[in-house]
Amino acid sequence: MQSTLRQPRVALGWIVFLLIAVVGLFYVKWFPYYNRAFVAASQHSIGKSILMGASSSAPPASWQAAIDYALAYGKAIWQAMVLGLLLGSAVQALIPPQWVARALGRTDFSSVVKGGLMSLPGMMCTCCAAPVVAGLRARQAAPGAAIAFWLGNTALNPATLIFMGFVLGWQWMGLRLALGLVMVFGLGYLVNRMVTPKEAEASREAMAQLVSTDEPGTAFTRWVKILGTMTLRLIPEYIVLVLILGAARAWLFPHIGPSIDNSLLWIVALAIAGTLFVIPTAGEVPIIQAMLSFGMAAGPAGALLMTLPLISVPSMAMLGRSFPTRVLTVVTLAVVVCGVISGLLAIVLGF
Repeated sequence: MQSTLRQPRVALGWIVFLLIAVVGLFYVKWFPYYNRAFVAASQHSIGKSILMGASSSAPPASWQAAIDYALAYGKAIWQAMVLGLLLGSAVQALIPPQWVARALGRTDFSSVVKGGLMSLPGMMCTCCAAPVVAGLRARQAAPGAAIAFWLGNTALNPATLIFMGFVLGWQWMGLRLALGLVMVFGLGYLVNRMVTPKEAEASREAMAQLVSTDEPGTAFTRWVKILGTMTLRLIPEYIVLVLILGAARAWLFPHIGPSIDNSLLWIVALAIAGTLFVIPTAGEVPIIQAMLSFGMAAGPAGALLMTLPLISVPSMAMLGRSFPTRVLTVVTLAVVVCGVISGLLAIVLGF
């Protein structure tokens, strides 16, 4: 009888979750990006660089620089961040934990593939995807599957790839797609291989407890509680880190011009800077376009192509409790190395 009564509640939870996902993504991502694709095709631009505007250098480090960047960045991403928090909390409150375990709980390559494919409709920036990743991990999704979902939102974003083709050139889009596939599925597989027997056993015990425990209150009250907890835990540190990075733009990205050549030093330096910095979805496209127009070489641009969108200091901080430190360390180093490889390939291929 209890199972019979539970079925309508589970079905209602799924309906609400899917409505939020479909309506939210249509309003925040799919429809705006559909229109922007025509702008990219006709004007070969999707706007100014959020990093430096029309200038060849970022403003000096100051409170004003921090506030200006935080406001511009916040204006670009706040709707997606709200959607990310709603979905990240809804995953934990509205979807049965067994479903997450069946779909993404195995520490094999199949869960990585599923996580990567599930990311494609999201098209979120690394920080807006982070609450959803946190929600999946709270429901014991395998680390590699969650990493594939996280990186897939940025590296394989279909809209960004289209913008990139029209604005930067289809050779840049091809480079991004090829390396993005390697990063999403290869790194996801590697992270799953890093799971220790002790961690796997702890995950099984946590899942068994989630399934057997009858959580108090209705699904709606649990959802509100989880949403509030996630917001209070993730957003304050996120805002502080965005302010710090906004002020530090001048240090991370010096004066852009022909002096930034194809030397390995510049490629490595900008790969590290791109890994640390935070941008909105597709923000790397106008940033790289502006830098190339000021005379920067293709190698450093290739490094930024793969590092600017994938991760950032704020997104890593938001997921600090969701993954072991060694996993986030490996992901960070892998993104830097991928950026260096991307820069070197841009030189070899004659971009």
